[in-house]
Amino acid sequence: MNYYISTKLNTSFNEAIALATEQLKKEGFGVLTEIDVHDTLKKKLDVDFRKYKILGACNPGFAHKALQHEDKIGLMLPCNVIVQELDNGQIEVAAVDPAASMMAVENQQLTKVATEVKEMLKRVIHSLQ
Repeated sequence: MNYYISTKLNTSFNEAIALATEQLKKEGFGVLTEIDVHDTLKKKLDVDFRKYKILGACNPGFAHKALQHEDKIGLMLPCNVIVQELDNGQIEVAAVDPAASMMAVENQQLTKVATEVKEMLKRVIHSLQ
């Protein structure tokens, strides 16, 4: 089972971030965090790494539902979305599959919430194509 949903774009890195953020918003997600892996690795390790950003996306309503069913589920939140520049110049946008990551938590109610969130993230990723 894949643990992510992804698509590849022929656009700029920054445009892909803007598009992904806009589509996440349309599905009720906000981006709580942005981690620039490229800059962090350069600063901390002096390593040159491709453009790679992690967007920590959260849908408050569904986060609340998940927390009601499992008090430690915050360990697995928010839903991460990555934007990375591939060697061929294409940009890949990928989102975690929450249903796959929640399989480790044996809670049927949580599985239902994760499946709903997965469908929302699939719509986000597929809207970018």
